[in-house]
Amino acid sequence: MSFLIPTAMAATGTGAASGSSNLSFLLFIGVFFAFFYFFLIRPQSKRQKEMRAMLSAVAKGDEVVVSGGIMGVVTLIDEAVVGIEIAKGVEIKVQKAAISACLPKGTLKN
Repeated sequence: MSFLIPTAMAATGTGAASGSSNLSFLLFIGVFFAFFYFFLIRPQSKRQKEMRAMLSAVAKGDEVVVSGGIMGVVTLIDEAVVGIEIAKGVEIKVQKAAISACLPKGTLKN
């Protein structure tokens, strides 16, 4: 095993090599953070902003889809609760956050 010791000693660099190593490490961390920001964090925050805008714009008579897949017409809007008529005379109440999409007018007439 003594034949490995000179190679190991030669592999330890001087101060110049470690300085460029630190710079490349910081550059790698910067690129890694930029990747996560542009491909994960930014699109998710954009989706959340669009969802908040959609939920605040929900009004009576809008046709919506609940996260469970139930479609209906909004009949009651409270601060946190929304009443949805899913059939004639059948109304359910769900949390406002459970609305996953607003449908175009006339979608549920079939």
